[in-house]
Amino acid sequence: MNYADWEELFSLSAAALWHRLGEASALRERHFGRGVSFCVIINAKSGMCSEDCAFCSQSAKAASQAPHYPLLSQEELVAAARRAAAAGASRFSLVTAGRGVISPREQSAILSAVAAIREAVPIRVCASLGIVDRGFLTELKAAGLYRFHHNLETAASFFPRICTTHSFAERVATIEHAQEAGLSVCAGGIFGLGETLAQRWEMARTLQTLAVDAIPLNFLHPLAGTPLEHRPRLDPLTALKIVCAFRFTFPERSVIICGGRQVTLRSLSPLLFAAGADALMTGDYLTTRGRLPDDDRQMLTDLGLELVQETAAKRTSGTGFQPVG
Repeated sequence: MNYADWEELFSLSAAALWHRLGEASALRERHFGRGVSFCVIINAKSGMCSEDCAFCSQSAKAASQAPHYPLLSQEELVAAARRAAAAGASRFSLVTAGRGVISPREQSAILSAVAAIREAVPIRVCASLGIVDRGFLTELKAAGLYRFHHNLETAASFFPRICTTHSFAERVATIEHAQEAGLSVCAGGIFGLGETLAQRWEMARTLQTLAVDAIPLNFLHPLAGTPLEHRPRLDPLTALKIVCAFRFTFPERSVIICGGRQVTLRSLSPLLFAAGADALMTGDYLTTRGRLPDDDRQMLTDLGLELVQETAAKRTSGTGFQPVG
């Protein structure tokens, strides 16, 4: 797909979009079958982040009610991973607030937690730890980390309007360092921040250049106390077009629907799979409530889709997924 194709897609009427949804769904099935995988995250360290990302309620500069607490204990993290695996999740991610993991003590605790989860729970362990160096990423890989998550958030040309305390280049460098460490990388962004269609395309092109393994798509859920609290949410059809655009642009990459899907898609949420999504973040988000995994499993059953679970123990041929019974 090129930018002209994106312009055409985003100009479609609701009626004309149906045909493209069919094409996106067929493309998803060609590469992923009828299987859908789940991700679960845990807010492992919350609040008082030094950065000023305009969408985030955990920023110290936000006048929000986000919880503040230090890194959870290893026992709490392992227990949460067990719950995620029991819910059918393929991936469990430790997410920490802050620019990055700077304290050697905290780094050691995270490495120990990754190793403990890897040893005790049949699930792929992921992490979203901000801007970190190549050395720590290499240690995470050795401890058993499968995937590092680090969103671009938006296009380079729009990024200074969203964050001023670190640069877009630092984000790109972190992704490259994770790849150099041998980690799978999950990187995407948030839509509805005020970016233009051209800037959405610009971000997609950056992700193409970086050749990331999975692309999480988030839709802005404006939160009280953040600079974007009064931004209108995207309409559901625009959100579906975004999913379609990324499926057409990245036919073989996993497209994961994450934050903001309930409040943005509303009754059209099941059409995410017609639009090309092959994975969901289920359960709670960082500071907002999510959707119960049981409800998401029922949605898949109602749609004739299959929840598949990829464990850390082994991969099978083909997609590498096993059906969840």
